[in-house]
Amino acid sequence: MVAASVDSEEDAQKTIDECGITFPVGYGADYQDVSKLTGGFYEERRQILHSTGYVLRPDGTIAVGVYSSGPIGRLVWQDVLNLVQFQKKAAAG
Repeated sequence: MVAASVDSEEDAQKTIDECGITFPVGYGADYQDVSKLTGGFYEERRQILHSTGYVLRPDGTIAVGVYSSGPIGRLVWQDVLNLVQFQKKAAAG
């Protein structure tokens, strides 16, 4: 798991500390560039990139991509776990 943020290093570090994040978090991403690369939504007025999440297959290709401009519809860990378990079971036959 990794994350990227348009926030400054200082603001990203505050979020990391407050949330107890233990995975790599990039910072200082350009919201327009990330949007062009991923198709994610951005908001010009606030210069933010809305939540964009991916579940990758073992070969690195995208199995699921989720773009959300609000809190409803974002990936949550329970759904990702269920998806991975389902796909492993289906692949095993």
